[in-house]
Amino acid sequence: GALRVIQDPGAVQVAAGDAVALRCRVEVAESGAVLRMEWVRDGGLGVLCVTRLRFVTPFSLSPCPAGGPGVQLAWDPPRATLSLPQVRGNDSGRYLCRVTLEI
Repeated sequence: GALRVIQDPGAVQVAAGDAVALRCRVEVAESGAVLRMEWVRDGGLGVLCVTRLRFVTPFSLSPCPAGGPGVQLAWDPPRATLSLPQVRGNDSGRYLCRVTLEI
C-alpha cells in the first residue's frame, strides 16, 4: 500500500502531573506526499490536534489548542510526536493517530 501508520507506545500508564509523548510513524510510497494528520481521543472528545504536512518537511513543536493548554505536535519525518505536558485524570483513554494521504 501507499500509506502505513504505526503508533507507539501501544499502551502507557502515567500519573497525574506527568508528561507523556505519543508517537506515530508514517511510511508513504511518495516522498513528496501531502498528509492530513489528526490525533483523536476516544470518549467522544473528538480531534485533539489536526494539521496538513508535507512528508519531507519537518517542523518543531507546534501548539494544538483543541488538545488543551500546552499540548504540542512535532514532525520529524517519518515520526510525529504528540506531547501532553501535564496529564490530568480526565486525560485517560485511547489516542489514535489518523493519517490521510491527500491527492
